[in-house]
Amino acid sequence: MTYNDTLDWMFAQLPMYQQKGASAYNGKLQGIQAFATHLREPHLNFKSIHVAGTNGKGSSSHMLASILQEAGYKTGLYTSPHLKDFRERIKIDGQMISEEDVVQFISDNKAYITKNRISFFEMTVALAFDFFSKENVDIAIVEVGLGGRLDSTNIIFPEVALITNIGMDHADLLGDSVEKIAYEKAGIIKPYTPVVVSEKQTETTEVFTAVAGRQQAKLIFAEEMVKKVYSTSLLGSYQERNIKGVAATVQLLGQFKVEEAHIIAGLKKVEENTGLLGRWQIIKSHPKIIADTAHNSEGLSLVLDQLLKEEYQDLYIILGMVKEKNLDQILPLFPEKAHYLFCKPDIPRGLDAHLLEAKAKEYGLKGNVCGSVGEALELAKKRAKNNDIIFVGGSNFTVAEVL
Repeated sequence: MTYNDTLDWMFAQLPMYQQKGASAYNGKLQGIQAFATHLREPHLNFKSIHVAGTNGKGSSSHMLASILQEAGYKTGLYTSPHLKDFRERIKIDGQMISEEDVVQFISDNKAYITKNRISFFEMTVALAFDFFSKENVDIAIVEVGLGGRLDSTNIIFPEVALITNIGMDHADLLGDSVEKIAYEKAGIIKPYTPVVVSEKQTETTEVFTAVAGRQQAKLIFAEEMVKKVYSTSLLGSYQERNIKGVAATVQLLGQFKVEEAHIIAGLKKVEENTGLLGRWQIIKSHPKIIADTAHNSEGLSLVLDQLLKEEYQDLYIILGMVKEKNLDQILPLFPEKAHYLFCKPDIPRGLDAHLLEAKAKEYGLKGNVCGSVGEALELAKKRAKNNDIIFVGGSNFTVAEVL
């Protein structure tokens, strides 16, 4: 099979959460554990940091990778979802896995995957772990895909676990309260393994304290440990919340020598070192086009707060979402004084643009329905003047199509 044939098979063979939603959620670890055994336990051959959370886990994972690369370590990075290329999910020192490696892994294991009905996410995690093992990385940063306790990544035994902000997202799968969601995220806490919580929240502190206590794991709230103010190349004031968790995490890597200079340099070169996309990414200057993948109420509130602090004459918002989002929770966050271009991301989970527009009107958000994300972008660019801003958001998939 060619690389494109291989990707088509991976995406179509079995349900994928990012495409189909709750129907693809596995919710158990037996499949990935058995597959790892079949592959001779690759996840036991490298050190790791495990990163969970509702908001900030992707940015934090990339910051950690950048810092460790600056410290001279061969660093694996596993994240999801991808925006432009599937291979963004699996990198070593900022370089994506090769097309040949993806094809070879699927070719070698296709019979096992088919026979045992291995999910898209399970095969992707296994591919990453197998690749990191064969390439002898010094350490890998592993981002949780969904939740934590039953996530396919949760077979590793990390040096440190990092849990970022907790908010209401995927409530249909993880629980209908912040406390229940925090419990699922806390499932990555392993016995006797330090865990850093980057943001101390009233609703979650008790949950993390209880789980860490049962696991006899040292619990660190980053704001109590890290007093220094660091800067990062990642734009967006909300990154301040992630930096403290990242700085605390690297300070707990006893076997790895990470100096202050590595932290400072790594934070300033995140995109350069890792290729991170979609975090307050400025695509164009005149008019200014900003894309951000924030897609739940906590993340969007921070991003929109920053957006409204920008200087502009008119604001155009290209908005596309997925079906399972709680619109009554998200749409009130958006400013009424903006021109909206409603669109549907080109995936089965994409929310119909007419439905989005109708719901948005209930909150005073008015604009045009467009046939696609691309059409929305072209219309915004046609209308916007040089001193206007075009913001693209609402979903990873909306941003991906623009990029």
